[in-house]
Amino acid sequence: MAASPKNALSLSRLYARPGFLLRRAHQISAAVFEDACRDVGLTPAQFGVLTVLQAHPGMGQSDLARALGFDKVTVLRVLRGLQARGLLERGPAHTSRRNVSVSLTAQGEALLRQARKPAEKAYRRLMAPLDRQQQEQLIALLQLLTGELEDEARAAFVPPRSPAARQAA
Repeated sequence: MAASPKNALSLSRLYARPGFLLRRAHQISAAVFEDACRDVGLTPAQFGVLTVLQAHPGMGQSDLARALGFDKVTVLRVLRGLQARGLLERGPAHTSRRNVSVSLTAQGEALLRQARKPAEKAYRRLMAPLDRQQQEQLIALLQLLTGELEDEARAAFVPPRSPAARQAA
């Protein structure tokens, strides 16, 4: 059965909406990453957690959630899975026993090193349809969009400061 012209127009508008395209692009991005990282058994969220923790060992669980733009439930679910695999350790923070500190184990460090090449392969595959200028433009536009609308997000994104920046503050 053919769609009526009115319904076809409605569908074409749906398929051209930024939200629809961003969600679809995210689905494709996750699938490309998971395919490339199948042998190391990491999802994009897990890779992000390991990468942030390598750069900021002992980071608090709440700061980690903000560093990735995750809500607390999501970060806890990811952390529990990684901890069960022996890739990280959680314990009381040095500054406050109420806060939870998270660090990579030696096994977590090793898996992250092993995951770097397949993760880079996934990134190259995802960006392959675009030439270099389009890739740079896409990243710049996504950064502009997310930066300008950050206040609308359900979970805050607060990149961690470098140790030098923390000492200067």
